[in-house]
This record gives sequence, C-alpha cells and structure tokens, in this order.
Amino acid sequence: MIESLRRFPLRRFEDDRGWFSELMRASELPKPVRQANLARSRKGVIRALHYHERGQDDLFVCLQGMVRVVVLDRETGEVFTEDIGDDNPVAIYVPGLCAHGYEALTDCLFCYFVTEEYDAADPDEHGVPWNDPRVAGLWSTRSPTLSARDAAS
Repeated sequence: MIESLRRFPLRRFEDDRGWFSELMRASELPKPVRQANLARSRKGVIRALHYHERGQDDLFVCLQGMVRVVVLDRETGEVFTEDIGDDNPVAIYVPGLCAHGYEALTDCLFCYFVTEEYDAADPDEHGVPWNDPRVAGLWSTRSPTLSARDAAS
C-alpha cells in the first residue's frame, strides 16, 4: 500500500432508528484537521486527480452512496483504489503529495476533512488528468462527468 495512506474501517451502530458512526478520531490522524468539505455528486462524476505540494492531507468519507477512491503515488507510480460508502464503510486518509480523487458509483454525499485551510489567493491545487495511463483503467466509466478544471488537466 502507498506509504502514509491509511484505511480506517468505520463501525456502524444500527437499531430501529437507523445507524450511528464515528467518522474520525483526531488522535488517530497524523495531522490535525483544519477544514471539512461536503460534496454531492451524481453517478458518473469523477472529481480527480488533485494533489497538494505544501502537504495538505485529506480524509475521505462517503456518507451516502458509493464512491471509488483512486490514489496515485506520483513518485513511484503505485496506485491504490477502494470502493467506499454504504456497502463498505471505510475512511481513507490520503497523503496530499499523492494525486487523489473519486468517482461517484451512485449518486453520493461525500465528505473530506483536510489538514490545511483552502486559500483562494494562493491555492495549493495541482492536477493529474483523470485518464492518465497509470489510473485510466481504474475508473468504472470511460465517459465521466467532469468539472472544467478536471477536463483541462
């Protein structure tokens, strides 16, 4: 597995009301979380691949639906992928120097906690094309819905 990448199985406590799950525990993370972000995506959306030169790490959690997380170690070419969400409640901690993103396998609600606050005046966002040969075969779709930024990467 990619160095510094971590998997955190999430326990769900279910009863007649539904379920409860702890999403993260700060004492288990290598760096403190500074910001939380939430995204809703429709099936077939790919939000990827991005990395951070100044060391922002991300903790990915799919709150509803299913997503495919894809991580690329840009130095070694090693890749990691896992489908997470309703059928596999896992949080994935991604070191920011690795290119990372996800594909919505279903309509989904996706949360990511980050270790640095976003600075629009000096963004630390860099891209690798979603169809880079090192990861192109990992996505389930060949014709994703992309943002303008992701399509231009």
